[in-house]
Amino acid sequence: MARHRLFGVPFRLGPIGERRFLNFKANKRGYWSFYVFTVLFVVSLFAEVIANDRPIFVRYDGGNYFPFLVSYPETAFGGFFPTEADYRDPEVQGLIGDGGGTIVWPPIPFSYDTVIYDLPGPAPSPPSAQNWLGTDDQARDVVARLIYGFRISVLFGLVLTILSSVVGIAAGAVQGYFGGWVDLSFQRFMEVWSGLPTLYLLIILASFVTPTFWWLLGLMLLFSWMALVDVVRAEFLRARSLDFVRAARALGVSDRTIMLRHILPNAMVSSLTFMPFILSGSITTLTSLDFLGFGLPPGSPSLGELLQQGKNNLQAPWLGLSGFVILAVMLSLLIFIFEAVRDAFDPRKTFDALGASAPEATLEERPFLDRNEGAEAAVVRGQTPERARADL
Repeated sequence: MARHRLFGVPFRLGPIGERRFLNFKANKRGYWSFYVFTVLFVVSLFAEVIANDRPIFVRYDGGNYFPFLVSYPETAFGGFFPTEADYRDPEVQGLIGDGGGTIVWPPIPFSYDTVIYDLPGPAPSPPSAQNWLGTDDQARDVVARLIYGFRISVLFGLVLTILSSVVGIAAGAVQGYFGGWVDLSFQRFMEVWSGLPTLYLLIILASFVTPTFWWLLGLMLLFSWMALVDVVRAEFLRARSLDFVRAARALGVSDRTIMLRHILPNAMVSSLTFMPFILSGSITTLTSLDFLGFGLPPGSPSLGELLQQGKNNLQAPWLGLSGFVILAVMLSLLIFIFEAVRDAFDPRKTFDALGASAPEATLEERPFLDRNEGAEAAVVRGQTPERARADL
């Protein structure tokens, strides 16, 4: 097994995993997009350390305090009020300074909901040294809201895509493999379910329920799982009549094993082809709902809410442009990454590497590869596993 590195971390892969990783790496656009997106996403996960109106570290009277993690009352720093300390208040800063303490602030001393009262002009204010991309119409820092909004959008899209894919692949696999009345019943149910007006349901429910992250996620999951059903169903309908599936049934292999180990790998390429559209659709759906006012609660960091402010404040172009650029870059990177993932899991590219294009596959490895991936290779070549092994 060859050694590889990703973000400087060494790891080992088996022969098939190595070829898939090399196929992924061969797609330069997707490979470097993965690096860029991972860095941006990891940075956004530590948004509280980058953009926060509470200090990262406070040293006071010989004690160490971490306000970005723990709330401390003003009395902890020699004040009079038992409520949480306002570290941006000059009085609190003076108390800490008088006690010989120090304050370490984040690079952006504003959170997504921090209202800035000392602006040089009315909000929304243009970019300045204090606010790199200006403020919105509520006097909140745009950079801070972009960082937190990016994190929420990506997390929402990834979680919804994973859950939708699991449900959709499972439903399509059951339909395609068993067929008959199972397939017919599912198809009639999907025809009725897909005809429901999703946007109207969201508007109706938002009128008497305050939307939250998980509430929106659950509601969108009720409809987004159908995207992969038809694709997976078609792959299972095609593969269930192939010789290697019939041979597995004759040998007494369970339906669950046949579906998971023999047929599902052949449906992964088509599924991965549609996953970027599910992910981008999830993010744009959340952005659209926030833009219309039916998404996350008011005040939540959202790219859609920032775009709405840009529409309402045409005299402040930094609002609409900043939200549009972040959204466009995020969706482009995700699509490029999934293109590379699709190439990595494509059996045609993976098993073409068994020939001259992959000299690292030794003669001892080739029978091993065929025994472990014979079913997948046979489908690609249109042969039975026995015929595929005989050819090698």
